Amino acid sequence: MSFGLPSLKVKPEHAGNIPIQEGPYGVSSPLVAGFEGAKSKLGMSHPLQASERNYHLNEEKMNMAMLRNIQGCHAPMRLSMERKFASKVGRLPFLPSSNLQHDVFTGRYLDIGFEDILNTPEFCEISGQPHAVVERSLGVL
Repeated sequence: MSFGLPSLKVKPEHAGNIPIQEGPYGVSSPLVAGFEGAKSKLGMSHPLQASERNYHLNEEKMNMAMLRNIQGCHAPMRLSMERKFASKVGRLPFLPSSNLQHDVFTGRYLDIGFEDILNTPEFCEISGQPHAVVERSLGVL
């Protein structure tokens, strides 16, 4: 019995053979094409890479399906509506937002990830005049 839950078995996103590119050893030179050009042509480096990329989405789908089976349709609809409203709450475009309310709804406020340590606003290279940023977001400029 699956109870409508998504499968836990990992399914590869890309099936088939990877075409060999020109250059020595079948890989294009990173000095010519850059590292991103070489990476995009290689494909998946590990079978779990696709699963890990979609981990939070798969976990949310499984939790919503379990909640729907236990409490009915109203519970997942209410939670998804609250998450939608929490993601729309924001500040002015030139002020950084922590999205704490959305993180609490999704449960991500307990996790420490890459973006928590190395994506801090004080290290951001982009800063502009507040009036120009707001006018640009409103479509005045």
